[in-house]
Amino acid sequence: MKETLEQKKSRTQKIIARLRKAYGPAGCALRHSNPLELLVAVILSAQCTDKRVNLVTPAVFEKYRTAGDYAKARPEEFEAEIRSTGFYKNKARNILACAKAIVEGHHGKVPETMEELVKLPGVGRKTANAVLGNAFGVPGICVDTHMIRINRKLGLTKNADPVKIEFDLTPLVPKKEWTAYSHLIIHHGRVRCVARRPDCAHCTINDLCPSREDR
Repeated sequence: MKETLEQKKSRTQKIIARLRKAYGPAGCALRHSNPLELLVAVILSAQCTDKRVNLVTPAVFEKYRTAGDYAKARPEEFEAEIRSTGFYKNKARNILACAKAIVEGHHGKVPETMEELVKLPGVGRKTANAVLGNAFGVPGICVDTHMIRINRKLGLTKNADPVKIEFDLTPLVPKKEWTAYSHLIIHHGRVRCVARRPDCAHCTINDLCPSREDR
C-alpha cells in the first residue's frame, strides 16, 4: 500500500527522534568561528572530507581574517594553501571571487538570505543552507551525497537532484528541524549507513527503512 503524506511525515518524525536519541545533538563538523570561515570551509569541502578541510583551514583562517583579505590574495599563493583539498584551482577562484563580491556588494559581511547567498560565485543552495543554518540560525536542508543516498533509501524521495530532494523533504521535516535533520542524516551516513556496506543489523532506524538489507 502506498504511503500517504501524513504517514510519511509521521515516519520522518520517528526517524528524527531515533537518530537524535542515538547520536545526540549532531552539529556541523566543519570548524569555524564566524560566517565567513564557515562559507570558506563549505566551499572547500566539495569533493573533500570535513577532516581534511579541518586540517587546512586553521592556517587559512589565521592568515585571512576578512573578506577583504581573501579578495586581495594572490591566486597562485592561495591555491597552494588549499591544494590538499582537491580541485584547488576552481575552489580558489570561487572563494576569491566570492570574497570580492562580499566586499563590493555587502560591505564585507556574509549576506544572511538565500537570495543573496546564491548570487555569490561558487555558492549553490547546499552551501547557502549550510551557512544559513549553522552561522545564522536560519533553518535549511543541506543536501550532500549522504543526504541523497540515505533519503532515497528511506523512501523520502525518488529524486537524485539535490535541489529536488531539498524540496521533497521540506514538507516532511518540521522547519525547525531542517538543519538538525541534515546533520543527523549525514552523521548516520558516516557511522552506520555507510555507502559500501550499510550496517543494517545495528541500525537504529532499521524498521523504518524500506531498503534495509537484513530482511
